[in-house]
Amino acid sequence: MPITFGTDGWRAVISDEFTFANVRHVAQAIAEVLLEGTGAQGPAGPLAVVGFDTRFLSDRYAIAVSEVLAANGLRVALARADAPTPVISYAIPQLGAAGGVMITASHNPPRYNGIKLKSAFGGSATVADTKRVEAKIVANLAAGREPVRLSQEEATAQGLLYRFDPFPAYRDHLRQLIDFRAISRARLRVAVDAMYGSGRGYLRNLLEEASVDVMEIRGEMNPGFNGIHPEPIAKHLKPLMDLVSAEHFDLGLATDGDADRIGAVGPTGRFIDPHCIMTLALRYLVEQREQRGAVVKTVSTTQMLNRLAGKYGLPLHETPVGFNYIGDLMMTDDVLIGGEESGGISIKGHIPEGDGVLMGLLVAEMVANYGKSPEALLADVMAEIGPFNYARNDFKVQPFEKKTLVAKLVDLAPERLAGIPLASINTRDGVKYLLTDDSWLLIRPSGTEPVLRVYAEAHTDDAVNVLLAEGRALADRAGA
Repeated sequence: MPITFGTDGWRAVISDEFTFANVRHVAQAIAEVLLEGTGAQGPAGPLAVVGFDTRFLSDRYAIAVSEVLAANGLRVALARADAPTPVISYAIPQLGAAGGVMITASHNPPRYNGIKLKSAFGGSATVADTKRVEAKIVANLAAGREPVRLSQEEATAQGLLYRFDPFPAYRDHLRQLIDFRAISRARLRVAVDAMYGSGRGYLRNLLEEASVDVMEIRGEMNPGFNGIHPEPIAKHLKPLMDLVSAEHFDLGLATDGDADRIGAVGPTGRFIDPHCIMTLALRYLVEQREQRGAVVKTVSTTQMLNRLAGKYGLPLHETPVGFNYIGDLMMTDDVLIGGEESGGISIKGHIPEGDGVLMGLLVAEMVANYGKSPEALLADVMAEIGPFNYARNDFKVQPFEKKTLVAKLVDLAPERLAGIPLASINTRDGVKYLLTDDSWLLIRPSGTEPVLRVYAEAHTDDAVNVLLAEGRALADRAGA
């Protein structure tokens, strides 16, 4: 099968397509692209940063990638232990590296692993660069060229490979973005769910530095994630929700498999989804920190942001799904906050990368400064802009042609959905039907799995359920 990069890297099933042989071919292509990008010559080329998560064999795959990069003349900084993707991403510009590689399949099920390619600025590689990597893989395979390798021991002896701890520099950076003193004054009790991912220890340690009483669950090493799907959404967070409500914690925070996504839980055990986190964060940054800037969101993210941006007079941009699109705007525009419904969120002053650790700390700062629970804060903001409810259903599907599906869904567009008139259709990523009351329905294929996603947001739970049912019916009629 051809190796292709999706919205955030290449992902495949371990021991099926994700093999050491294929990983080395990808690393060879990445090395060639990095070297061409810098024009480096000589035995010691530019620096590349390599990190890995807690998945099965991730540490071994990281070594394999490092050996290929070093054999091509790159200097390699390899993380000493598993680390969150945003921590590795921050290390790239901090160390002056030409780029980086993160071994992770993020929130995907345990049978997957993957490679995220990072640019010199710390965000995801551009589509143009990933296409160049794909083309080089094809060319190398067609020519029968095997990846070059230099063993870890040899590369270390030659000064081409060293192990490093990315946490100290990252911690110092977050201290510039988060008010640790405010968190400390509030004397919060916070439960943290690492979901067996590489965020284990990171958020807990930072909260402890802010004098928070912290309990971390699912933080032990378990390469199979104990059979769970490491995505911080309500159906996977029952242990955290039960713990927070039973033990009277002020807040629960969860990060995904590589900690670039965030989910939260209020004292009642209510799940606080990324739509709400981002909405509360925007309100806090503008009203409490008195900051300004553009709001960037993906097509699948809440209209609450549109209403708040309009209230504050801030520009708002909507992008296709994938944090790389948000990152592109963070590099060129004055962006205050950017994020997506899956929980990848970043703020002004940070790298253009979703960061569950950073956002977990920001949620704690909000709760500390307002002196209110997330549930109370949500009630406040919805009193201002109106109530919003959201849900998403995923359906496993056979491969299909996305353009054909989009064209059919546009042709099938009804005049009303859930009884509300249709206002406009957005085909930026899948098909989004926006209704006159700011409710919406989105139908789009996943960029990383053989899954069709149906999203809906409306002003009542009943309306959301009607929209989801109508969305599934539309997808069936379109042949998905």
